[in-house]
Amino acid sequence: MRPGVELSNSEFPDGEIRREQEFIDGLYTHVDALRGDTEAGVTDALAQGNTPMQARLERDILVAERSGLLAALNAVDGSLCFGRIDLTSGTSHHIGRIGLRADDDARTPILIDWRADVARPFYLATGHTPMGLRRRRHLTTDGRTVTALHDEILDLGDATRTGHEDPTGDAVLLSALDSARTGRMGDIVQTIQAEQDEIIRAPHRGVLVVEGGPGTGKTAVALHRAAYLLYEHRELLARRAVLIVGPNPAFLGYIGEVLPALGETGVLLATVGELFPGVRATATDTPRAAAVKGRAEMADVLAAAVRDRQALPDPVLTIEHDREVLMLDDGLVQVARDRTRETRLPHNAAREYFEGHILNTLTDMVAERIGTDPFDGSNLLDPSDITQIRDDLAENPEVWSAIDRLWPRLTPRRLVADLLAAPEEYLSDEDAAAVRRPVTRSWTVADVPLLDEAAELLGVDERVARARADRERETQIAYAQGVLDVSFASRTYEFEDKEDGDPDGSEVLSAHDIIDAERFAERHEEEDFRSAAERAAADRTWAFGHIIVDEAQELSPMAWRLLMRRSPTRSMTLVGDPVQTAEAAGVGSWADILAPYVEDRWEHARLGVNYRTPAEIMEVAASVVRAERPDFEPPSSVRATGVRPWVRQAGRAGLPAAVAEAVAELTPDEGRLAVIAPRDLHRALAAVLDGVTAGSEPDLTRTVVLLDPRQSKGLEFDSVLVVEPGRYGTSDLYVALTRATQRLGVLHTQALPPGLADAASTLPRHS
Repeated sequence: MRPGVELSNSEFPDGEIRREQEFIDGLYTHVDALRGDTEAGVTDALAQGNTPMQARLERDILVAERSGLLAALNAVDGSLCFGRIDLTSGTSHHIGRIGLRADDDARTPILIDWRADVARPFYLATGHTPMGLRRRRHLTTDGRTVTALHDEILDLGDATRTGHEDPTGDAVLLSALDSARTGRMGDIVQTIQAEQDEIIRAPHRGVLVVEGGPGTGKTAVALHRAAYLLYEHRELLARRAVLIVGPNPAFLGYIGEVLPALGETGVLLATVGELFPGVRATATDTPRAAAVKGRAEMADVLAAAVRDRQALPDPVLTIEHDREVLMLDDGLVQVARDRTRETRLPHNAAREYFEGHILNTLTDMVAERIGTDPFDGSNLLDPSDITQIRDDLAENPEVWSAIDRLWPRLTPRRLVADLLAAPEEYLSDEDAAAVRRPVTRSWTVADVPLLDEAAELLGVDERVARARADRERETQIAYAQGVLDVSFASRTYEFEDKEDGDPDGSEVLSAHDIIDAERFAERHEEEDFRSAAERAAADRTWAFGHIIVDEAQELSPMAWRLLMRRSPTRSMTLVGDPVQTAEAAGVGSWADILAPYVEDRWEHARLGVNYRTPAEIMEVAASVVRAERPDFEPPSSVRATGVRPWVRQAGRAGLPAAVAEAVAELTPDEGRLAVIAPRDLHRALAAVLDGVTAGSEPDLTRTVVLLDPRQSKGLEFDSVLVVEPGRYGTSDLYVALTRATQRLGVLHTQALPPGLADAASTLPRHS
């Protein structure tokens, strides 16, 4: 103990841990009781059965709220409380992943949600600006057991000490950075830094762009921002849901546990390839095809394809009606088409107007033939005769066959499939050759924005949807009537041998006596207990309360059109790094992305500290970018490990054997290793690596995982082996080299790319 420093509990050096453990024990006792009460409340509410409509609505709201609370309690169990702040006023607050209150009349807070304003000094206070704090404490727990405390003294005039002081205030952060990876991203709620907190709590209206290089915590900040917005704007965002868009399925699996650990489950996580209901993108485009499909001009191409299907006769279309031949020429049809287009309705929705014009035109033809007075040319038919002629035409299949040829009902899938099967009419020879493919049921990620654009152009013929709903309704009523008929027959059989059918002299009521089939069907309609996020996933037209896009620089102009339709209020957080743009269709520039939608009305924030990548590795990665951009400045690493990357050329035994040897060398005792290699090498490498996982959705929790550079975006591993770097583009290589938190190895047979070759000359190199 240093001279002049007083321990607050000199008799029990671990008394602080004991007292915190007592608090944690009491906290979990409260949580367990709350969990039990919540489970019972959900069960009781669901058991209410048939109720009036208002009561049913109230019940459904109650079930949704309590189910959300139950999910939050289950998700944060074992990591509930992580900090405490002691104010100079003598008040103390424990900080946790969710907020909890006592059962007393005052509903006294016992655990402060990390997102509450009162918790903000936990993240922002410094010795220079203590924000009213005397001490900030970090609690480390293993399950429900307190294992360590780290105290930061912010009131330098206070001589009281606990024996758990952290002189630098960095122990918890550095411990988190050095800890072994699990294959799943963890939350940073205990170690949020001041620059990150400012972004997390920024106002949610409008577009916020968060830019930062590798390891700056962009993704973690975005996820914590989603949790914060759900806390601050619960009513709105719980109803409209938050959408988080990631670059690939592996990334979504990696981040999938972060928000539940923060008590939030009402969020939809998806890739662009999953944002058209009913379609899951499983096929793969060439880079050239993806780039062509991603161009903004494809919206005009699709619009032209729709217009071309609004056909004219060539030159005449004949229709047999009532033993007469009616002739629709291109002039008559063009008038109907032009008037229909003037409605500016989507194609399918406008068809009703086209049908009306054609039927009116044909009605006029028939009326003129049969109703014209041969002497003065006047029409002898009255309005009822005209109506009858129109009704007769509407019953003629040839009329509808003609309308189908001239203005067919179209589906997005058919339109896009036909376009890609024969694109030469709309694209240059080179572009058409890149995207052409036979009609197929398989879709690529780049197809999904085209499908969404097509759906927007085509719209929905509500008459078809109403007719389908009416048929389903009639089926339900018919089934209900059958149930009631069986009930009546059963009662008749039961009392057929008894005088008057009522042996007790009392009236016996059955279901058919008190309810008709229509109301009986209503009572048995399936109720929708889905969350807002689940409903949004099934509804292409859903407007989200907020959208967060990770690796936003990679999205194509067509993908941005899709996302902007999902966010009519333009409430978005975009996260990325233009330096890491690798997709040929990627826009890269924030101004170019946003100008068509919000012009210059967007905010920009930058993260400049690299928490993941050690300085030794970052120096090598930066050299790759500087070979093309000499003025490039990477984010500054917060730590150095003293372990330098190495570069090795594969020996005579061949590349797979060299990879197996390097994997054995780099695999950590704890944590994860990523082998990042070109996709065409994966099969050969998987054959020599025991237990390795690969594919479009690899298991990132395995000790060794095999990825290509694009799959590694946004991920981090304890160790990384980069194979054949000469085959990567600059952005892909920069990404691959910056995934490691501890050790990096580079293995090659081909020549090293510029920048890396220069850096390698100063690194350990073995053959």
